[in-house]
Amino acid sequence: MESYPHKDEKQTGEWQQSVINKLAFAAVNEQKRARRWGIFFKLLVFIYLAAVLYLYTPDVDLSAAATGKHTALVELKGVIAADKEANADDVVTGLRDAFDNKNAAGVILRINSPGGSPVQAGYINDEIKRLRKEHPDTPFYVVISDICASGGYYVASAADKIYADKASIVGSIGVRMDGFGFVDTIKKLGVERRLLTAGEHKGFLDPFLPARQEDIEQVQELLDDIHQQFIDVVKAGRGDKLKEDEPDLFSGYVWTGEQAVTLGLVDELGSASYVAREVIGEETIVDYTQTEDWLTRVGKRFGTALGRGVGEVLGASLTLK
Repeated sequence: MESYPHKDEKQTGEWQQSVINKLAFAAVNEQKRARRWGIFFKLLVFIYLAAVLYLYTPDVDLSAAATGKHTALVELKGVIAADKEANADDVVTGLRDAFDNKNAAGVILRINSPGGSPVQAGYINDEIKRLRKEHPDTPFYVVISDICASGGYYVASAADKIYADKASIVGSIGVRMDGFGFVDTIKKLGVERRLLTAGEHKGFLDPFLPARQEDIEQVQELLDDIHQQFIDVVKAGRGDKLKEDEPDLFSGYVWTGEQAVTLGLVDELGSASYVAREVIGEETIVDYTQTEDWLTRVGKRFGTALGRGVGEVLGASLTLK
């Protein structure tokens, strides 16, 4: 004989199923709300960061700021390289704007750089010489803050006078080439190196092949040539101020600002405000440093991060450092 559920039992089962369905729908709705709020807060954080970046790099109308007599200032900060803040294009543009303003009583290039590309440093040095000839009545000074080494000093040597703090790091007149050798590493890993070239020396200094003496000599000749160019530029800029009887002057060593005065690498001790007030005679300083808007800066950083890879890690790099 078949048994049928009691009416009360059937209603109880339906009620339980209804509660389960409601709880399930409530959980789904809660997840949707949480997801929407998550997207909202992420968007809010993005807008906040964008606003901070925008405010951090304000647009400055130099024509409005520089209507009266003033001291023009251009900053050279960080590694000197084409893809860095201290690239020749931006530094040169700032210097041109400064020299071209008739209200600029003098121009200061404030340097805080460990060095970098000899080519970029050479571009800046050459342009400074051209601008000084074009504007002979506008004095040009370099002020060193924390460090002015190698490529930084290559640029600084074009100034009428160089000022530094007593604790500044100055010098490093030399050239270096960095690289790595992985010959024993690939042997231990059991890797066979296969290199095909057209040209007897096209693969010279390959990090996976033993260094050959003739290749080392050829590169050393290249380094010596660039080093001599560096020395010639410093001598031309500093003239008889240099204490050339110092045997380590062009050896790559660095000195404090105080020591650099004795060696003739620096003229006097002083800050940018001191030079503006006491030397140029115009205490008001207007900054001509070229700055990028935040969108351009973020885009460049992403592009640089994506563009750098194994080649930079394994390949040799030539720098004035």
